[in-house]
Amino acid sequence: MWRGVIVGIAAIVLMTTVTPLNAEEVRIKHAGLTLNGVLTIAEGKAPDAGVVMIVHGTLAHNTMDTISNLNDVLVERGLNTLAINLSLGIDDRHGMYDCQTLHRHRHLDALDEIDAWLAWLKKRNFGPVTLLGHSRGGNQVARFAAERPHSMIERLVLMAPATWNADGAAKGFEKRHGRPLAGVLKKASTFIEAGQGHKVMAKTGLLYCTGADVTAASFQSYYRPHPRFDTPTILAEISVPTLVVAAGSAAVIRGLPESVAPLTKPGNIGLSVVDDADHFFLDLFAEDVADAIEEFLSAGI
Repeated sequence: MWRGVIVGIAAIVLMTTVTPLNAEEVRIKHAGLTLNGVLTIAEGKAPDAGVVMIVHGTLAHNTMDTISNLNDVLVERGLNTLAINLSLGIDDRHGMYDCQTLHRHRHLDALDEIDAWLAWLKKRNFGPVTLLGHSRGGNQVARFAAERPHSMIERLVLMAPATWNADGAAKGFEKRHGRPLAGVLKKASTFIEAGQGHKVMAKTGLLYCTGADVTAASFQSYYRPHPRFDTPTILAEISVPTLVVAAGSAAVIRGLPESVAPLTKPGNIGLSVVDDADHFFLDLFAEDVADAIEEFLSAGI
């Protein structure tokens, strides 16, 4: 059993309890918020056997079926795991983000939180780290690896990572929220240029949350056109071996295998397509994902 307090700029450990074959919630302090995650030690494994750090997708959480099923399968195969909850600006957040809560979070807030957890793992002598992200979490993980290379990260797994194009983003916003994206984005940008990124845009909608209240800065962070929302465009910038796992029947992330296939390179970028799986890789498809990850970790790309 471990219990400690680590004081530092990036993170402060509030409490950690770890026993073999047991998943325990761990908490750290970051930017005035409590972050939480679930740390699981596989049977007979020590911290220096490495750890798979898992980042969930849009407005989601670390105990959703996609994450928890994969986590369990990886642990059964002898891999230590840390499945984190991104705070999304909420203290000690659990479960799906409540759409009725004011949205202040920003897309790239995740990078700072990933960094805080890596600092915590380093203090606890865990490593090396395989950083894994699902959906939007895949984009955030790729952005982190490309923009903030970290000595703790040995490999990357991007599980149905987000893709993007400006036309699709605009059409998707208008279909879900009933108004053109351009006008709303211009309004948000005007507030930000006036130093009012905190301004609340009532009943605007964000991501899956129709009619949600959102700050101008939060809205712009998710909708300002930028090619780096398209994960395949980032892959060449990542310095560690990277595996992209695509769902063969995905309707959420379309065209991912076709975008990644030309970029594959032995020892650098690999692609595994899970036939018939949808975006969430539920049930036995978690085993297929784990097969691809296990092969990737043991034999490389």
